[in-house]
Amino acid sequence: MRRTLGAVLLILSLSAIVASPSRADVRVAVSPETLGVAPGATFTLELAVPVAGSAFNGYDAVIEYDPSRLTYLPTSPPSLQEGTSMRAACTGSNWLVFRSGGDSITISHVLMCANATLTGPAQLTVLRFRASTTPGATWVRLRSAQFYAGGLYVNPSITSDALVHWGATLDVPPETPSGTMGIRVRNNPCRGVQWLDATCPVEGDQQLVVFDTAGRAVRRLDAGHRPSGVRAVSWDGRDDAGRPVSPGIYRARLNAAGRSVSTSLVRLP
Repeated sequence: MRRTLGAVLLILSLSAIVASPSRADVRVAVSPETLGVAPGATFTLELAVPVAGSAFNGYDAVIEYDPSRLTYLPTSPPSLQEGTSMRAACTGSNWLVFRSGGDSITISHVLMCANATLTGPAQLTVLRFRASTTPGATWVRLRSAQFYAGGLYVNPSITSDALVHWGATLDVPPETPSGTMGIRVRNNPCRGVQWLDATCPVEGDQQLVVFDTAGRAVRRLDAGHRPSGVRAVSWDGRDDAGRPVSPGIYRARLNAAGRSVSTSLVRLP
């Protein structure tokens, strides 16, 4: 009988009966953010929690990719794809299920040892793909994620997707696929005005905010009720007080439709 992760967590904790959002959140990312490989090469990406956050003992996640450009390579047994952090936290007793089909991979993963939890940084799973032999580029995106702690929901914060390219140097990211949410930066790195194409497939409240590496909001670029589709937003490299920011790496995060996506912005001296 196939059980979902939610069902397993109900068995593990009676507190699942009254599940409600917990304190802080868990940041999760597909990494590395940018990866160059040879045409036809096999490579790995990881689903990871890059920084410390709320404690968790399980999660559900859906990873999406373009099957015309990438081939997902499952392993047998699936435990070979388990991340080092999850394996070390509970050796040989974890629930791990992969389901692949179409353009996505669904993962259900839980620590089955009593009182075992993680807070990050942590490697959750490792995913193997093979690139097309035709030069190109594509995104591997985190479509959705839900974390759990003893049956209670822990709010996820999706921080980044992975951009994979092969056979050519990539200067400008490819267009965000139709029907998905994303941010495309036209000029990166930059000293002047940077242009961001923010894409959301549904109408509703949206926020586009720039953060520094410490997670502090630097500039609130755009907020409010917005139509579906693509809109262009510019950033002049200044913070909310109008002061030029220091050179370095920043993140632009789009919050909309109940989820978040982000990408890196590089400011030159």
